[in-house]
Amino acid sequence: MIAYLSGAMEHVADEGAHWREDLTRWLKKELNHDVIDPVLTSQSLVEKHQAHEYREWKTSDPQQFVQFVRKAIDLDLDNVINNSDYIICLWNSDVMKGGGTHGEVTMAYHTGKPVYLINKVDEKDLSGWIMSCSTNIFTEFSALKSFLKETYSNS
Repeated sequence: MIAYLSGAMEHVADEGAHWREDLTRWLKKELNHDVIDPVLTSQSLVEKHQAHEYREWKTSDPQQFVQFVRKAIDLDLDNVINNSDYIICLWNSDVMKGGGTHGEVTMAYHTGKPVYLINKVDEKDLSGWIMSCSTNIFTEFSALKSFLKETYSNS
């Protein structure tokens, strides 16, 4: 089984690496599941295209910025649609400034992939769209982990 770890990256200091690293270790140890971490795939894409300054291109060279970010979008959506079995999404206030997490959750729903959402915003502020794309919603990682163990420990 392969989990795709969706969540804010663009407007987060560590691109959301910390929670993904912790969950990756847990998924591998407890369930022997592989993980697609978009922080790592994005870093590989930056290296491959020598795009270390791509964030600066947003204002200095918007056309180059868009061309590069489209490569990242294509990679992420391909991973959601074709290379993962389920999505784990951290939904918090940081996702509100971006669009990737919204798209990943929507595409997972559209293709029939389970979406396990860890909701960290007030329930009244949770998008009805995202709520409806989610297979299960949790408020804590511990509850998600218990669910995953029960659901996938025999797979």
